[in-house]
Amino acid sequence: MTAETQSAPPAADGTVSALDTPDTGAPAGATAPGAPEQRDDGLMEIVKTIVFALAIALLLRIFVFQPFNIPSPSMRPGLLVGDYLFVSKWDYGYSRASIPFEPRLFEGRIPGGSPQRGEVVVFKNPRDNRDYIKRVIGVGGDRIQVVGGQVILNGEPLARREIAPSPILGNNGLNIMTRRFEETLNGHTYVTYDQTPIGSLDNTEIYVVPEGHLFMMGDNRDDSTDSRVASEAFGVGFVPVENVVGKARVVLLSWDEGAKIYLPWTWFTELRLDRIAVGIK
Repeated sequence: MTAETQSAPPAADGTVSALDTPDTGAPAGATAPGAPEQRDDGLMEIVKTIVFALAIALLLRIFVFQPFNIPSPSMRPGLLVGDYLFVSKWDYGYSRASIPFEPRLFEGRIPGGSPQRGEVVVFKNPRDNRDYIKRVIGVGGDRIQVVGGQVILNGEPLARREIAPSPILGNNGLNIMTRRFEETLNGHTYVTYDQTPIGSLDNTEIYVVPEGHLFMMGDNRDDSTDSRVASEAFGVGFVPVENVVGKARVVLLSWDEGAKIYLPWTWFTELRLDRIAVGIK
């Protein structure tokens, strides 16, 4: 034992002299290494890192991309139940709908911009403020009608050609043979479904889209509650431009409906490999 750490013998009354404590070289009242203050400093660094990461994620969600998933078949065949997609935020500027919790910071869109016909967008349903995804068919001032399942835009039928029919799973759990059309609008070419016989929304009145609003339709024309149904009738009606969240850009990943969060192996067995990083038309 060296002189620096040698302890003195205990005093007769049982007390211990100051020599029993090794000399650390620290002044009186100083905190030894590993003391609670240092642990608190480490905890604060972790908290600051988490807060910083959350702030970056929030900014990305507001200004760049926001993830969404497809819960219904209204946009088949282009978008399927189980698709997880990215929606870009910068295309049309920003509105309250672009920001989580929709704070009342401003009205309208800044710096501006509006979706164009043929684009697929996510928006807040004016009726219940839930997120919906549909295709823009008309903008302010347009006159739209559906006749025999074909869209008439400002007096002109949308260009379309019929392609081979395809069986799809109906709401009754049975396969239904459905007609398919390749439709073109404003440079966007996509496939629509039109089930037979004629559906209740295959023949409509003429809709005149108010300025500052959009007319939205699903590609699965007979299984989509959209602007053909008025908001008062539990539909979508005309959608204010400021309700638009962003433009649907790409399907990042997709799972069949058999995938379950509590069955981890289905994350791999039900993954649709052919729908990884698929652009949205």
